[in-house]
Amino acid sequence: MEAYALLFASTLSAGTVLALAALGLLINEKAGIVNLGAEGMMLCAALAGFATVVHTGSTWLGFAAGMTAGGLLAAVFGVLVIWLNTNQYATGLALSLFGAGFSAFAGLSYVQARLPTLPKYQIPVLADIPVLGSALFKHHPLVYGAVLLALGLMWLLYRSRAGLVLRAVGESPESAHALGYPVRRIRLLAVVAGGSLCGLAGAYVSTVYTPLWVEGMVAGRGWIALALTTFATWRPARVLLGAYLFGGVTMLQFHLQASGVHIASQLLSMLPYVATIVVLVLISRNPTWIRANMPASLGKPFYPGA
Repeated sequence: MEAYALLFASTLSAGTVLALAALGLLINEKAGIVNLGAEGMMLCAALAGFATVVHTGSTWLGFAAGMTAGGLLAAVFGVLVIWLNTNQYATGLALSLFGAGFSAFAGLSYVQARLPTLPKYQIPVLADIPVLGSALFKHHPLVYGAVLLALGLMWLLYRSRAGLVLRAVGESPESAHALGYPVRRIRLLAVVAGGSLCGLAGAYVSTVYTPLWVEGMVAGRGWIALALTTFATWRPARVLLGAYLFGGVTMLQFHLQASGVHIASQLLSMLPYVATIVVLVLISRNPTWIRANMPASLGKPFYPGA
C-alpha cells in the first residue's frame, strides 16, 4: 500500500506542473488568444527560478523570478499579436524556439550548480495518518495552491464580473469593444497572467520537482499543458483532473520500472506523449462538441474600428 501511496503522491506533484501551466493557458484562451510558446516560457522561467534560488537560497524568490520571466515573455508575445497583429500560431512557435535556445545558452554555467537543501513540508497530525499521510499531506504548498487556483479560477470565470468580461472578450471582442471595454488591454492582461502561471510552473520544475538545471528539462510539458486545455474543453476543474491524469501516466513509467516490469525504458518514456495524442485524436472525432465549448474568437485577431 505504501508504494501506491507514493505513486499517488508523485502523481500530484507531477500534475501540479501541468495544472499551473494549463490554467495559465486557459486564461489566455478564454480571452481569445492562443499561445504556443508555453514550452519556451517554462524553460526560461525554470532557468530564472533555478538561478535565483542558487544565489539567494529562497525558493519563493525563485518562484517570483520564474513568474516574472514568464510574464515578460508573454508580454512581448502579447504586444506582437494584439497590437502588431502578427500571426498567433507563428509567433507562439517562435517564442517556444527562442525560449529553448536562450535557456540552453544562458544556463550553461548552471548545469553543475546545486541548490541548498529544501525544507520538508508536511501538515502536522494529518501527515502521520498511515498511507493517506504519505499520499496527501506531505507536499510542497504549491501542490495545494494549484487546487486553490483552479477553484479560484472557476469562481472568477463564472461568478464574477471580471470573468464575464474576460469571456465576452473571447467570445465576441467586437461586441465587448462596442460596450466600451478595452479589448486589447484585457487580452494583454490575460496573456501576461497566463505567462506568469507558465513561469511559475517552470520554476516549480527546476526548484522543487527536479531541483537541478539541464537543457530542455521541461521535456514537452508545455505542449501537454496546451493540449490539456482542449482535453478539458476550457473548464478549470477538468484541467485539474486532466493534469493529474497525465501526471499519473508520467509517473507510472517509474512505478513500472521499480516493479520490475520488463519493458524498454524508451517505450515507458513515451507514455505521456502517446496518451496526449490518443486523447486529442478521440476528442477530434467530435468537432461539433469542441466548437460548442471553444471560445468563439479563439485565435482570431481583433481590429478596433474595423
